[in-house]
Amino acid sequence: MAKISGTSTSEYARLGDLLSETLDSGKDVGASVSVTVEGETVVDIWGGWADEAQTTPWGRDTITNVWSTTKTMTFLSTLVLAERGLLDYHEKVSTYWPEFAQNGKADIEVRHLMGHTSGVSAWEQPVAVEDIYDWEKSTAMLAAQAPWWTPGEGSGYHALNQGHLLGEVIRRVDGRMLGQFFAEEIAGPLDADFHIGLDPSEFDRVSNVIPPPALAIDMATMDPDSVLIKTFTGPAPDATESWTPEWRQATIGAANGHGNARSVARIQAIVANGGTVDGVELLSPDTIKMIFEEQANGVDQVLGLPVRFGMGYALHSIAVPYLPEGNYAYWGGWGGSSIIVDIDRKITFAYVMNRMDEGLLGDTRGIDLATEVFKH
Repeated sequence: MAKISGTSTSEYARLGDLLSETLDSGKDVGASVSVTVEGETVVDIWGGWADEAQTTPWGRDTITNVWSTTKTMTFLSTLVLAERGLLDYHEKVSTYWPEFAQNGKADIEVRHLMGHTSGVSAWEQPVAVEDIYDWEKSTAMLAAQAPWWTPGEGSGYHALNQGHLLGEVIRRVDGRMLGQFFAEEIAGPLDADFHIGLDPSEFDRVSNVIPPPALAIDMATMDPDSVLIKTFTGPAPDATESWTPEWRQATIGAANGHGNARSVARIQAIVANGGTVDGVELLSPDTIKMIFEEQANGVDQVLGLPVRFGMGYALHSIAVPYLPEGNYAYWGGWGGSSIIVDIDRKITFAYVMNRMDEGLLGDTRGIDLATEVFKH
């Protein structure tokens, strides 16, 4: 069996076996798993390889691009500002970012950006991946365009631009870019190894993601004016884009966070543990309750799947039948990474890997691990 490094309590020992099995089968190449209970880490394991050629072991401090799991860090950043009374989810975006009122967006509220209901689920064409590296240009583009559906009427997953939308609100409120705010107010105090915008000094620790099989979607046969097509082509980076210095160093709060399961679970344990971890207090229970204000519940017009969105995070619904009833907040990243927060039992679970599967939001590897965690 594949060697698994790290530590785990006896209650969660089966997780090491499951990770070893996926490494042996080739479903995983390199991966990490972490669980916290009441803010304390009870599982911190990893194994496999940091590269597809299997020449460099996945180590304790290996990090990788986690795609949309990054969004949960952006959500947490907005929660910290809400906790401090500086950001109101029910206030109009234009109150903080006046230029956003253009083209029929004057009444869009911050909660619409959080819950994927703003109608602005991507950039309008023409747009290239290089444009989203330019913060001023890319946020001005979003401010100028019109919504693609009536804001507040159902969700359309904000796949790549949600971090720019919320990040610009954060910048207007606080003065700092999202990556700097997150580093100084959240990751730094928690001593958590997660980055939105990676310094080149950290590049040698990065495990490049291994691109997934092509999606079984023939976009050429679909309506080019559909929200789905406009979202997934506005723009459409290949997974290998994440290997570039430009991607790594940019501020893409929806998709370019770099970390491992340990750092993801530790940071999100703030939400699970009532707002405090190891004496670092960032949120009150009342602010955490805001997460569970339902924003949309139905088939998402971008994902094509039933999703129940709260304030940023997805909430427990038929979309996650492997979780027992309870107050869960979760999300995942393209290819498989995932984070699940159990508010009732104060548990966080995180899975981060380099071999991407074809699923947009998780796959059986993470589901099998999560099922084991939450059966207890």
